[in-house]
Amino acid sequence: MWKAEPVSSAFHTGRLLVATPAVEGEVFGRSVVLVLHHDRDGAQGVVLNKPLTAEVDSVLPGWQRVVTAPPVLFQGGPVSTTSALGLVTVPGDELEPLAVKRLFGSIGIVDLDVPTPVVEAELAGMRIFAGYAGWDAGQLEGEIGRGDWYVVDVEVRDPFTTTPGALWREVLRRQSDSLAFVANFPDDPSMN
Repeated sequence: MWKAEPVSSAFHTGRLLVATPAVEGEVFGRSVVLVLHHDRDGAQGVVLNKPLTAEVDSVLPGWQRVVTAPPVLFQGGPVSTTSALGLVTVPGDELEPLAVKRLFGSIGIVDLDVPTPVVEAELAGMRIFAGYAGWDAGQLEGEIGRGDWYVVDVEVRDPFTTTPGALWREVLRRQSDSLAFVANFPDDPSMN
């Protein structure tokens, strides 16, 4: 099993967690998680590469024309799966648009109770997630230490990729160290 280099930062807000091949399960197996917030009290993020079959308008009418393709809901994680979170990218360094809270860089969260015409012109990308991934204080650090996650830098296109099924391999492939070889790890190691 390949191991990522030790991470120097204590907290990982704005970075990606890439599941190691050892992580299994429908939600986190081969997942790529964008960490939205991480501090001493815990962490929250969304799984970027698990699209669902439900179209956005079936749950949030009016938002489907605003979201980045594919126009379906994504499984953000196992926590609060009956709630929705709108992840957006806002161009430029100007102030936050109405109904958007910037988290880091151009990434923010949009208030899904606001009518779409109020915000759609201000957004460069949008994705809606059912639920999110959450960790209690010290839990994520323990999982990283155990070797469950590689921590890597996010690229602007990652949260809104039009090919979410390929994201796990794409993120690993672009790493400049031995971690790039993990992208070739077979889905079923016994077939190797």
